[in-house]
Amino acid sequence: MSLTVTPATGMPLTLPAAGTNRSLVIGLDLSLTSTGIAGAGWSDKIRTKTRGDARIRILQIGIADYIKAADLVVMEGPSYGHAALAGHEDLAGLRVIVRQYCYRHHIPYAVIPPASLKVYATGNGRAEKGAIRSAVAERYGYLTEGPARYDEADAYVAMAAGYDWLGHPLKALPESHRRALSGCQWPASLSGGAL
Repeated sequence: MSLTVTPATGMPLTLPAAGTNRSLVIGLDLSLTSTGIAGAGWSDKIRTKTRGDARIRILQIGIADYIKAADLVVMEGPSYGHAALAGHEDLAGLRVIVRQYCYRHHIPYAVIPPASLKVYATGNGRAEKGAIRSAVAERYGYLTEGPARYDEADAYVAMAAGYDWLGHPLKALPESHRRALSGCQWPASLSGGAL
């Protein structure tokens, strides 16, 4: 049985059910203003201008709609060198909320550091956002568009890395890209999901 969610765009999206022939991997690029979300062949975003606890609650509910049927969630990790630390506490809290949701619902999750995400996408750990978006379009034939295009592209790469780690890469990549997988925090056990 498949699961239908109604993302922020208002358009229903049918996701494959957990435990079907193909595992459901969801990639996340967590942000307080524009969270990118992706699965194989699709992406979306949750955007909000709300602040404080109301914003965290909106994000929590929206993200849960996407990941509740996932077999594996792969989220981009924090960027500790990022100059703008505004909202740092709330963003760290959002990461913990997502991790705890996965833990409570027995969904294995992984964290891909920003540099590893860039390497997986482009082979270069210092790649710019536009290069990552272009790599997603060229390699997977999926072009992210609109104001959250970079967030969605990052989420797409996180998701693709998850499928690769599971042994089901969406596309064959050179080792110069795949080396990024060793820098990620993968779940110690997949017993929580139907992989």
